[in-house]
Amino acid sequence: MPEPEHAIERSQLLPHSAHNKRFGAVQHEADADSVISTHISKDEQLLATTSVGERLPYNDYTTIDWLHDLSVHAQRGIRGVLASSFESGQGWIASALIGVLTACVAFCVDVAEATVSDWKLGYCSGNILLSRENCCTGRHPSGTSKAFTTDKANLGEDCLRWQMWTENYWKAFGIFVGFALAFGVISSSFTMLTKSTLPSAAPGRGDKQSTLLKEGGDQGVVGKSIYLAAGSGIPEIKTILSGFVIPHFLDLKVLIIKAIGAVFAVATGMCLGKEGPFVHIATCVAYLIGMLFPKYNENGRKMRELLSAGCSAGLSVAFGAPIGGVLFSYEEISTYFPRRVLWRAFLCSLFAAMVLKALNPTGTGKLVLFETNYGVSYSPIHYLVFIILGVAGGLFGGVFCKANFWWSKTFRKYAIISRYPVFEVFLVVLATGLLQYPNPMTREAGDLIIKNLLVDCRGTEDSWVCRQETKDNNPKYIGWLIYGTLVKLILTIITFGCKVPSGIIIPALDAGAFFGRLIGQWITTISPGIFAMVGAAAFLAGVSRMTISLCVIMFELTGELEYIVPHMIAILVAKWVADALEQDGVYDLAQSVLGHPFLDGDHALNLTQGQQETVQRLIPPKQTMQDITVDVPKDNKVAKRILDDKLEKLKERGLLDAGLVLVQNGMLQGYLAEGELDFGLNNLGRYWDSTSRIRLLGEAEDGDLDLSQFVDRTPLTICAQAPMEYLVEMFGKLGLRYICVVEEGSGKLVGVIIKKRLVVWLENLKH
Repeated sequence: MPEPEHAIERSQLLPHSAHNKRFGAVQHEADADSVISTHISKDEQLLATTSVGERLPYNDYTTIDWLHDLSVHAQRGIRGVLASSFESGQGWIASALIGVLTACVAFCVDVAEATVSDWKLGYCSGNILLSRENCCTGRHPSGTSKAFTTDKANLGEDCLRWQMWTENYWKAFGIFVGFALAFGVISSSFTMLTKSTLPSAAPGRGDKQSTLLKEGGDQGVVGKSIYLAAGSGIPEIKTILSGFVIPHFLDLKVLIIKAIGAVFAVATGMCLGKEGPFVHIATCVAYLIGMLFPKYNENGRKMRELLSAGCSAGLSVAFGAPIGGVLFSYEEISTYFPRRVLWRAFLCSLFAAMVLKALNPTGTGKLVLFETNYGVSYSPIHYLVFIILGVAGGLFGGVFCKANFWWSKTFRKYAIISRYPVFEVFLVVLATGLLQYPNPMTREAGDLIIKNLLVDCRGTEDSWVCRQETKDNNPKYIGWLIYGTLVKLILTIITFGCKVPSGIIIPALDAGAFFGRLIGQWITTISPGIFAMVGAAAFLAGVSRMTISLCVIMFELTGELEYIVPHMIAILVAKWVADALEQDGVYDLAQSVLGHPFLDGDHALNLTQGQQETVQRLIPPKQTMQDITVDVPKDNKVAKRILDDKLEKLKERGLLDAGLVLVQNGMLQGYLAEGELDFGLNNLGRYWDSTSRIRLLGEAEDGDLDLSQFVDRTPLTICAQAPMEYLVEMFGKLGLRYICVVEEGSGKLVGVIIKKRLVVWLENLKH
């Protein structure tokens, strides 16, 4: 053994070992070398020479290692500068492509949904593929208006080209409900095709002795079922962007089924919208584009930056609100949003809006969906009305969140509902058709309801709403407005969470517009459409707790920059009132129902600050620590059979995010994740028998089965007596996958805490 070199000022802190030594005996086996090159990227192989260690692609339903991915692609010198410039260019190109493709998908969905939805009422005699509005106005998608135009397309009256199925009210009622039921079954049946089973039943279940072993399976805990195309997808996207892996959620199959399902789901007339599915579709597009670029394909951290940018395109095409889309991604979805992501999200949203305007799905040639021009301003006295609308929106949001959470935990637990999701959709569509058709305003599609309720009757607009408001003392019309508000609240409660693609934004806007128009009937100084517009924003703020992004979205939706202040007042009041009733918004509650381990740093700190707990509270049980701790001898080698037993116990407990901690004399030496351990033993290790000794630390020698290349020798640690707030901040802001806990004073290892374990503890505090 050579004498150790005396340290001087210029000595390296860590000795660099040659790359070929790191692989030891593995490299002299051609097959083993092929296995490594197949499973591990070149950039990851370069990390074998560092203390960080290599990583395999992440397993399904695990947390990514943000710190590790930060070190990948980090090069220096001229080559590093050129590589960085090329990578930066990839980001801009990918963002532009995402915007273009998202707009193309949105165009197809918009045109198809408008046509299919109107089939419940009738058809266009000139072209059955045209929606009612395009049929009666002469507008065509991707085209210009023809000579014949009329503004009487509201309910199809006085439009000769639009043919109702029948003039008999009850027959039309039956046809309407029949088409809605058919569309609902089609949408839900498509959604069933995306059923998947997550490999872990619940976060943190792995610390209990498992009696739920799946016979013959690799994973020890039987997973729960999830329909990947159901719902809005926003809670799952938030979970993914926080650093979690949900398998196949962003695949091409899910994108196609989500788009088709959204067309028929919205066409049913249920209280749902397509804006949530558009966010999911845009994220799928971003993922598929990112897989084409090695920069994103091989780095979970960078992939999530691209997904955050892609989310903005979803709302941009849903509402024609490019700036609102960027702010929505920043405020509501992303947990990691550096400045470069902001710029790329801006570009992505811009391209999406440009292409959608060029495709012109509405035939108007405009991005603004609900363009208004009230021509009058508000007075300070109206601030009181805006505050009242905010209070009402907060009450609506708080009641909705509590009621929908209760509905999910009770009604959907019945066996016939949980086993047959299509039956639930059938029941909800039936209730929706029976309750909404009698009201001339609620039988419309959700976006048309908003458009009709925001109308300014002081102009030349000839619509059903305006004709009712010109009548003196019209109690029937007032009754329809009250009826619409209540029906939207009830139906939205039972609809959100059904196994069809759905969003919550349009139904909340509908309910707020109904209530605002109702309030406007008693205020004659300005148009009631103004109160409908502000009420819509207030109700959505109460449900989602969006603030800045919602305010921008509303003026992009309507083109009314004059009414930003009323929107701000109503949105803030609605958020305060809703927070007082229920701390979590609809997307946070949906995550609780779904059981995904999402860590919200702000909420987590609020929960822990009053607990006076220390990190020691989350140290796993003694038996668990014995199963995941490896006491490495002085020769840095461990018998292969010992590691095989450890791996088997990890799988039995379902600790997909866990691994083995390596100690010598009680002192932490490194961490070997389960995925890398499994790969090393079952892929590389098949060339060695069970009596072999595996090297976990130190320099590789000829003949070694060397797994030290996968060992993280720089694990972060925290003192067992540290406040729980420290742990929350480290997991939330550093994006950690795990953290090792050491004893106060001695520095010896006493535990390991994975992110899932912290999330489960926080969920228990919340409920």
